[in-house]
Amino acid sequence: MKSKIAGYPLVGIPPLTSERPGEMEVLVEVEVDLTDPDAPEWSDAHWKNAVRGKFYRSIKTQVTTKLDADVIAWLRAAGRGYQTRMNAILRKAMLVAGRGSQDAT
Repeated sequence: MKSKIAGYPLVGIPPLTSERPGEMEVLVEVEVDLTDPDAPEWSDAHWKNAVRGKFYRSIKTQVTTKLDADVIAWLRAAGRGYQTRMNAILRKAMLVAGRGSQDAT
């Protein structure tokens, strides 16, 4: 899957004047209440069927490797998704070894 880089034209952007940085500093200090008084409160019932990461798909790389037949048989014995289980096992081992991403699930 190729990534697309979005470009935006710089036409119409006002020039940075000497007053502009001061205006930006004032905006940083302003506290804005982003709550909407008309928005409904969300209860635990609203989140009951929520699924974390439903639309997130990590980048996968296809590899070819040779594994012992008994290891593959053990992974496949649990049913569909043996490659996902293999990935989870390898990720856990990677994190235990201290070389992995801290945001792994």
